[in-house]
Amino acid sequence: MAELTFTKSHLSPTRWLPGLLLTAAIATVALLAGAQPHVAALGLSALTLAIVLGIILGNTLYPRLHRACDSGVLLAKQRLLRLGIILYGFRLTFQQIADVGVSGVLIDALTLSSTFLLACWLGRRWLRLDRETCWLIGAGSSICGAAAVLATEPVVKAQASKVAVAIATVVLFGTLAIFIYPLLWPLAHQLWPELSATQFGIYTGSTVHEVAQVVAAGHAIGPEAENAAVIAKMLRVMMLAPFLLLLAARLQRLTPGGHGEKRALPFPWFALLFIVVALFNSLHLLPASWIAAINAVDTLLLAMAMAALGLTTHVSALKQAGVRPLLLGALLFIWLIVGGGALNLLVHHFMPLAHQLS
Repeated sequence: MAELTFTKSHLSPTRWLPGLLLTAAIATVALLAGAQPHVAALGLSALTLAIVLGIILGNTLYPRLHRACDSGVLLAKQRLLRLGIILYGFRLTFQQIADVGVSGVLIDALTLSSTFLLACWLGRRWLRLDRETCWLIGAGSSICGAAAVLATEPVVKAQASKVAVAIATVVLFGTLAIFIYPLLWPLAHQLWPELSATQFGIYTGSTVHEVAQVVAAGHAIGPEAENAAVIAKMLRVMMLAPFLLLLAARLQRLTPGGHGEKRALPFPWFALLFIVVALFNSLHLLPASWIAAINAVDTLLLAMAMAALGLTTHVSALKQAGVRPLLLGALLFIWLIVGGGALNLLVHHFMPLAHQLS
């Protein structure tokens, strides 16, 4: 099947209902499986499971159903995705910035920017990957894994196969981090005795890919590290919206139209609304039960989008991508562990000095 786009002709309820029901069914199975303790302990979120199930069905059963389901699947992959990213703002508050302090903000910003720039340089100059693949893998590695890849896709207009490849890399190496970081904690504490569990938690939250993986790795280290890791990770997730705005502006400059004029690109309004929702959530105007319900709906919407992405991903396209995307993900993973650790140590070292000199 060719890569499809969602148009007004797909808006008829009778056309999109079968596809939406299919993605909702896959998402429900993923949510139920992700809630199982032995699955959650592996850091496999519902989003990860949804795309895996989607890919399996997309390469077996779905080719027989695609004529009836394509419209709804495309609606889930595009429209529901944007709505899910907007509602993701209800998971964050700007008060969380104060909990990690200026050092945590600086660490997250340095880690994000250095990882993404490294992805662009290594991917384009050394591995000769296309720009969209580099940007998607860079976004997933530097911000929040599969959710960042999904949020970046509408901005860069990447093919489903490229999105799936990027998600596969960040899921793979993020899962490895769950087992590696608890082993790094005693080694790091032995090399730097002054390193606290809170500081190592910030390191974990600023360098591990997915939120679920951060929780799993931090939990294995200890409560103090887990709390700091989650806060640092949420702050890193909050940087997704300004990142998308900057990326859209960069893409605008790189995409000239006819007669020397730049082609108008769609503004990522969903990214701006994501910030607005986070600001609103910071006011704590809604009851906790409402926020929990909204987050549950949001998880379902994102899982449906992931299922739709999996359904439109073909193994043949993944095979054509080769080992280079995986190699880029591996290099970025090494950078996050080593380079991200160095950035954490430098910031923790120089911030107290700056306070003493001021």
